[in-house]
Amino acid sequence: MCGITGICMTDSSAAVSESLLREMTDTLTHRGPDGEGYLIRGNIGLGHRRLSIIDLEGGDQPIYNEDGKIGIVFNGEIYNYVELMADLKSRGHTFQTSSDTEVILHAYEEFGEACAEKLRGMFAFAIYDGHDQSVFLARDRLGIKPLFYWTQNDRSHNARSHGDRSQGDRLIFASELKAVVCDKGVKREVDTRVLGEYLTYGYIPGDRCILKGVEKLPQGHTMRWRDGRVTIRRYWDVEMECQEGGTRTDADYEAELDEVLQDAVRLHLRSDVPVGVMLSGGVDSAIMVALASLALDKPVKTFSVGFAEGDLNELSVARLSAERYGTEHHEITVKDHDIGVLPDVVWHLDEPFADPSSLPTFYVCREAAKHVKVCLTGDGADEAFAGYSRYREALSYRYTDWAPAGVRKVLCGSVSAVMPQAMWGKGLLGRVGSDGARRYLDSVGVFSVADAMRTLSGDVRESDRAMTAFLDPYFGGDGRDIVSTLQYADQKTYLPDDILVKADRMSMQNSLETRPPFLDHKVIEFANRCPAGLKLDGDGVSKAILKRVLADRIPREVIERKKTGFGLPTKHWFRGGMEGMARDMLLSPSSRSSVYFKRSVVEGIIDGHQRGMRDLSRKIWSLLVFEHWCRAYKV
Repeated sequence: MCGITGICMTDSSAAVSESLLREMTDTLTHRGPDGEGYLIRGNIGLGHRRLSIIDLEGGDQPIYNEDGKIGIVFNGEIYNYVELMADLKSRGHTFQTSSDTEVILHAYEEFGEACAEKLRGMFAFAIYDGHDQSVFLARDRLGIKPLFYWTQNDRSHNARSHGDRSQGDRLIFASELKAVVCDKGVKREVDTRVLGEYLTYGYIPGDRCILKGVEKLPQGHTMRWRDGRVTIRRYWDVEMECQEGGTRTDADYEAELDEVLQDAVRLHLRSDVPVGVMLSGGVDSAIMVALASLALDKPVKTFSVGFAEGDLNELSVARLSAERYGTEHHEITVKDHDIGVLPDVVWHLDEPFADPSSLPTFYVCREAAKHVKVCLTGDGADEAFAGYSRYREALSYRYTDWAPAGVRKVLCGSVSAVMPQAMWGKGLLGRVGSDGARRYLDSVGVFSVADAMRTLSGDVRESDRAMTAFLDPYFGGDGRDIVSTLQYADQKTYLPDDILVKADRMSMQNSLETRPPFLDHKVIEFANRCPAGLKLDGDGVSKAILKRVLADRIPREVIERKKTGFGLPTKHWFRGGMEGMARDMLLSPSSRSSVYFKRSVVEGIIDGHQRGMRDLSRKIWSLLVFEHWCRAYKV
């Protein structure tokens, strides 16, 4: 796991600033404390920070091909690099190292831009091609590894229409936003068009960014820069192809799942350093412990986090899996005073990010980094195998959706819109009165679309249509069942933009690599072919096929336990000692976020939570995080 940076100048007679490239790269030292390297060829420069996992002695980057005309910097892991190396050697390629990085380089020589399709892993990389003075970039299929970019004097500036387009004088890219803003040309100016999306989603979705002019290369896409022109191409996409009916039996699917999951875990365990497992009280991480323990010939190191408040504390349940497999187990407990690391956490998250579980994720990653460099996680299982309660809830709407949408909007939606934010039942009525993308956001979002509109100040307020526009294509009525539709939306938005951002930034902040075997694209493609009823069965059991296949390998108490979200006990914290801190930061004259949000609405949210009518802690948390972000990034 590493960090990459790059500068590309359109003027071929210009010279890349080595000091700027080094400053950008040094900003990512936490991603790669084991070494650094640079490639500078006149108007093109690449930087790299290394966390050594594979080929500890020979894997320093950049790595070059035989004649030195092609060089690469790479962030991630290629799990099928052994097989690819053998294939490329049979085609005549000569290797100087045993690293997965060099495999990508020779795959590029052999297959060109299609090399990304050959890779099984998580990655963001940049290849300098001296044959035509171009740079080729790629990001993995599910968006596990990040890649931000900015262009100067980009008159068209519309990354959402892919293909060829003029990009002006300069391209800056990096694994994290904090490296991009080292370039003084990047203005630290909030793109107010995404503020409503931040309030509703809890993150900045897709290729958008909180700063004007900065974008993210979408998951499953490649980019070619040549002479100031960029070509963006999609090489893989999420496809829900549930194969209902047919000749395959449930037993056939179960056998295939067992095989593909064991293969994914086996490949994800490839490492030249010890590998641990993040262990919660849920099924997904218990499966990782079981499969890793069965694949290795020594005890696995496991890491769990809990809370002083009992309703979210999973330590005792996690301990069951640790004891069953005799792991070397480590536990930590997070308390309200541990929120003191929040400013640093917000800085490392790059953009405003309202998922409170980033804090316990930071602490468990910090603990794990004391013992290992790599950890498997259970990330992705909920999105792949229909594990969230919102999937079951969506099925329940069939009892209300018989009424015309217009009637439901008048009877339920209108009432919800005028109810105070603190009143119980407001959210449920709002969801009954809506459908499609709006219902999804009202179910999973921090603020409902209507509440976000009321919270934004008049100067930055946008239309409610804009807040759902990003999701609308996923609810286009193409014949999918509702559960598959929600899974599709989650795999395109919530998974890459929330779950994987949190995992990447919090692990990398602690120089730890996390690997999610459930997000091996072979596992995802299998899950998306499975009939919906095998994932969420007729009895309302989520991840049903997973639980059946792994039932004899994980503790019964873990399988039967009701799913608990991995979050913070902010409900208690914001009714205790943290209430004053939140009020001071958000309502004081020095508040930076007050430019964007109505003071009266913010005050009403804090007061409403204090009165205890509803749990509004997620709203308070999202506002508090944005305030911290404004201060950290000096906007």
